[in-house]
Amino acid sequence: MKLSRAGQKMVMVVCIAAVAICVIAAIVYLAVPQLPTLGSLSFALGVVLTSALNVVKIIMLERSVRVTIDMDNPDRGKNYIRLQYLLRYFITAAILVVAGFTPFISVWGAIAGIFTLQISILVVRTMKFDDEC
Repeated sequence: MKLSRAGQKMVMVVCIAAVAICVIAAIVYLAVPQLPTLGSLSFALGVVLTSALNVVKIIMLERSVRVTIDMDNPDRGKNYIRLQYLLRYFITAAILVVAGFTPFISVWGAIAGIFTLQISILVVRTMKFDDEC
């Protein structure tokens, strides 16, 4: 499935934000000697896991919008959008639960990675583009 320009830009910003968060976390873990060295790896794994989830959620959102536009019945489209909305948040909750029970994935890293989607929305909306954004 081909993403729109806005979707492509959001995916790019999610990736850049994830790398930036991982770099900042590595600097913090190196600067503070009391923090465990492997903590930066588990933090980065949490960020990468939830950032990948955010990319999947962007693709799911774009797909659900395209499917809903093609539907003839507005009530059926509303129900489909609601179901997709709940599915995306259920997947997010499942990833957070997995991060909470897995010792090698930092919950704080997973929470920080979730914010990459909001960061990408803010960046894409505030930037001026000549196309559909």
